[in-house]
Amino acid sequence: MSKPTPLSGFPELLPAQRAVEQQVIDTLRSTFELYGFAGIETRAVEPLDQLLRKGDTSKEVYLLRRLHETSEEGHAGMGLHFDLTVPFARYVLENAGKLEFPFRRYQIQKAWRGERPQEGRFREFAQADIDIVGRDVLPFHHDVEVTRVMVDALTRLSFLPAFRLQVNNRKLIQGFYAGLGLEDLDEVMRIVDKLDKLPVEKVHQMLVDEAGATSEQADRVLSLATIRTGDDSFVAQVRGLRVSHPLLDEGLDELAALVRGVADLTSDRVRVEADLSIARGLDYYTGTVFETRLDGYESMGSICSGGRYDALASDGKITYPGVGISLGVSRVLVPLLARTGLTASRSVPSAVLVALADEDSRPASEAVAAALRARSIPCEVAPTAAKFGKQIRVAERRGIPFVWFPQADGGHQVKDIRDGNQVDADPSVWTPSPEDLRPQVVPGA
Repeated sequence: MSKPTPLSGFPELLPAQRAVEQQVIDTLRSTFELYGFAGIETRAVEPLDQLLRKGDTSKEVYLLRRLHETSEEGHAGMGLHFDLTVPFARYVLENAGKLEFPFRRYQIQKAWRGERPQEGRFREFAQADIDIVGRDVLPFHHDVEVTRVMVDALTRLSFLPAFRLQVNNRKLIQGFYAGLGLEDLDEVMRIVDKLDKLPVEKVHQMLVDEAGATSEQADRVLSLATIRTGDDSFVAQVRGLRVSHPLLDEGLDELAALVRGVADLTSDRVRVEADLSIARGLDYYTGTVFETRLDGYESMGSICSGGRYDALASDGKITYPGVGISLGVSRVLVPLLARTGLTASRSVPSAVLVALADEDSRPASEAVAAALRARSIPCEVAPTAAKFGKQIRVAERRGIPFVWFPQADGGHQVKDIRDGNQVDADPSVWTPSPEDLRPQVVPGA
């Protein structure tokens, strides 16, 4: 068999890198649960009419087909989900009678998109979502809450660079556009959302050519999009543009409340910024919208985004409004692993290698390992009864910090192979330090 060629856009991690990813996931899960979010997992596959009903996503979906598919379409009418929000909306509708509202869920799962791979963008990737969904109504304070939860979770990932959470409100920008007399508000938002990818002059021209704006209207749209503040002073700046509309007033009030509601979270690592250029590409957002960028990694775009959606889930009689935010676990982690050398302190979970004096003593060494495992200390028994020096080198290569030596007289000793310190020990009570018990994330350069 020839050497296989890696598939672009489908990242696979080495064991030490996977240990970092697992610690990230564990941190996210434990943080979300601290706030009362329940974990769920949805199926990987959704019907195409569900996947494509909201937003311009038709170019992103991987279709499913059987090897001998004979349908006219050439596929089974199903595709892999490209995010976790659309499947979650379907899950809520299917299980509404069994859920308590407001329903608070987190979901850490793979998703798939058929887009061109580049830094931070993959065809298969892990996401971590939190959402709060109500029945018919969902008070605005939940918008503030999900923001605070995700900032807390990101802050606990101490190896992350400083980051900037950018917030806006679709009511604000739609009300502003309506107050200007523009008609195709969704098209204006779609074009403005390209400001981080295209020159201002190009966006201006697109507003005129594709959204039907006059040159003056386009100028004022772009004036709004340049407003960025770290507090609620954006309200006065927007008022200074002399546009009025009831929806604009509502959006201004909500965004100001959000910015004030998270002001205490700012630090040398966390900045919260009202950025009136943020619109988000998917059309199911109706109010608050979020994007998050890492300092020094702006080329990756937003690593954490989401917003308020008031009509994504509805059975025709009852509507389930929600607000959520999603962290691209693979999007942020894989580039950090590649660019900084971020890794784990060892490539295996084992904290202890139990040595073998000879093969006849394997049962005794296995008994030591069982006693350690009974107290949740990860360990393994040496693969062969080589000389002790070779067994120690096996531990060194695997990053295992301790080697355990059962003694002929029934006693035990454990050696910290990093400093050579060797002491008597009892497998029923000995415990390594918390830092040695599990692999630790080692920051890169």
